[in-house]
Amino acid sequence: MTTIARRSGGLAAELRRSYAFIERNFNLIKRYWAWELVWLAYSIVNALSITFIGKAAGTITGQAIPAAAINDFILFLMVGTLVWHYLSMVFDLISESIQWERWEGTIEYTFMAPIHRVTHLSGQALFAIIYGALHTAVILTVVSIFFQVDLQQANFVTMLIMLVVGSLGFVGLGLMAAVLPLLSPEKGLQMTNIIKALVLLVSGVYYPVSVLPAILQPLAYISPATYMLEGMRAALLHGATTGDILYSALLPVCLTAVVTIPLGLLIFARAEAYAKRTGVLKRNG
Repeated sequence: MTTIARRSGGLAAELRRSYAFIERNFNLIKRYWAWELVWLAYSIVNALSITFIGKAAGTITGQAIPAAAINDFILFLMVGTLVWHYLSMVFDLISESIQWERWEGTIEYTFMAPIHRVTHLSGQALFAIIYGALHTAVILTVVSIFFQVDLQQANFVTMLIMLVVGSLGFVGLGLMAAVLPLLSPEKGLQMTNIIKALVLLVSGVYYPVSVLPAILQPLAYISPATYMLEGMRAALLHGATTGDILYSALLPVCLTAVVTIPLGLLIFARAEAYAKRTGVLKRNG
């Protein structure tokens, strides 16, 4: 009983420490609220611009397209835009966490603090998921004012499950990308954008994966975004249940999370040890 109590108390302490990072990051958002408003406005305009392409499909092609097909096209683009925005925020907030430490001058304090690195990174990941979801919800609210899409067939339970599980896969990618600013203060942050751009290209965000050249299609099947988008579109457009997408989307995206999160933590631990040993951790680009 004593051992169980100690473990329970230790877990509670680690959760409080993780929450401390969530609270700190929200305080940083408050400090830079003007920049956050600018980014939110840009994201709303970007989402509207892409979704209007669906509405203009008939005008662009010069063909009479049935209203149901237009609705499906708009919803296809809307889901892609919103899911990609959410995943991009999760990826960016995790991969940029080290760079933020450098900008704030707190990197030495954070890395020398007596906490487990998993606790630190868990707090960063939870903040990214929470803030990314809030940010995306605001965009969805605004976009819904302009586009009245038919969601009568949508299965929101399946959609939420795919959202949660798909987020975990992207957390793993973010942890791997966070190594780049850790090892390269000057260029690491820019290098994370290359990873994000490649994932955007191959994951079927704005078009089906099937239209990609054969040389790129294999990359689509190792991206968690591919399965998340496939599952969420099936849920929203066709009312798919978790059983319907179990093998095509749900299990594959679970597998990416199982692989990428431990791998990301391992890579980060190795990179941190190297950075401390070589003095890169302290250097500011």
